Amino acid sequence: MAITLTISNHFKYQLMDKQVDLSADTLKIILMDNAFAFDKDAHATLANVTADQLSTANGYTQNDKTLDNLVLAEDDTNDKGKMTCDDVTWTASGGSIGPTGAACIYDDTTSDDTVIGCIDYGTDYTIGDGSSFSIKSIEIDVT
Repeated sequence: MAITLTISNHFKYQLMDKQVDLSADTLKIILMDNAFAFDKDAHATLANVTADQLSTANGYTQNDKTLDNLVLAEDDTNDKGKMTCDDVTWTASGGSIGPTGAACIYDDTTSDDTVIGCIDYGTDYTIGDGSSFSIKSIEIDVT
């Protein structure tokens, strides 16, 4: 199972146009249904992916998870800039969450809620009642 992060082209543009400031903006992460297939060209904003976000239910609430403790770093060895943050966790309560096959990260500070990218888990997960689902070691690389 390969977990991949694909960056949206709109994010790259917004970064160059100084509309995104990773050191100051609020980034959020949302869970997508298992039918979602990320398109780095078409999925530019939150409005473009909302229809495929999991519904609020059973311990999942739409648009409520913020990525905390963002750390920006320059990686000269691998010729990239990178951003890391704390892990995020959802706990199912009153029923299952999912199935989910991906999560999207977006910038809640930009006027259009710019989608930064999509984490594809490589498989689908359903979080059973009382169980937790975590995304750990989140790292966004800009090369």
